[in-house]
Amino acid sequence: MTLIHLAHPAFINVLMTTFFFCGLLAGRDVAAVDLTRLPIGDGHISSKPERGSAWACRTDMFGGRRSHGEEWIRGDGTFDFAAKPTVEGRVSWPHQFAVTREGSERRIVSNNLPNHLTGEFPIDPRSKAYRYDPNPNEIRAQEMRIDLPAMPTVAEGASCLRLGPIGTLLTGGVFFNALDASGEDAVAHEIQDGCQGHPQRTGSYHYHSLTTCSKDEGSGHSSLMGYAFDGFGIFGHRGESGAVLTNADLDECHGHTHEIVWDGKRTSLYHYHATWEYPYTIGCYRGRPEHFPRGPR
Repeated sequence: MTLIHLAHPAFINVLMTTFFFCGLLAGRDVAAVDLTRLPIGDGHISSKPERGSAWACRTDMFGGRRSHGEEWIRGDGTFDFAAKPTVEGRVSWPHQFAVTREGSERRIVSNNLPNHLTGEFPIDPRSKAYRYDPNPNEIRAQEMRIDLPAMPTVAEGASCLRLGPIGTLLTGGVFFNALDASGEDAVAHEIQDGCQGHPQRTGSYHYHSLTTCSKDEGSGHSSLMGYAFDGFGIFGHRGESGAVLTNADLDECHGHTHEIVWDGKRTSLYHYHATWEYPYTIGCYRGRPEHFPRGPR
């Protein structure tokens, strides 16, 4: 297996071309996603559900910036995903991930190690990435077992997002909200590997967006990419028509309701979507969140 450095400019050009032709195959044009000028989400932290923002339960723990960006941060409020350094490496892991349905519950058991190659952590001091983020953490297996509602329902009110894992992707890696330790746009500022993941201090490998190492093939509605910890599914970037979605297409929590394939059946159900726009995954919980159980470290 070969790890492709997904932030390489040549790959970005191919990706943008693919979006365009997928739109043609779906029968309508898809607006080009310019990954060299993605809007930075800094400052978009809310205290209630708000489209295009992350509703964080706590903001008092945010600290100082470790990575300022420099060449990939533009002066017009955008960043260049293509120019952002990535952590080098080709490390494989003993991935364990299982999703089962038992009655009204969906059980997810995982060791939080991804099914794709990762960069090498701690970051090599000789690498370019180390100049911006000398991440000293190593990737370590975690013990995750969580029961979610198999048929989640929309709660009376939305809920804020805690620090740490707020859902899991089918790759086995968990995802955090869009904020880094400074309370800024993690995708824009933090240094990650070629699959947009990295470990935090306990070794938990995580993303802040949908990894480009997840397969989201086809030209219609995106596939299921994972589950938020309220039980609702998170799907890829494409909506019903096959068009790449933006924040304007989704509600304040980054989701909407229509008929989807859920456990092999077509069901009208609320669900989240990943976007190329901040907050990337979910902005708040639309259902009742389950507390992430922390196993032994």
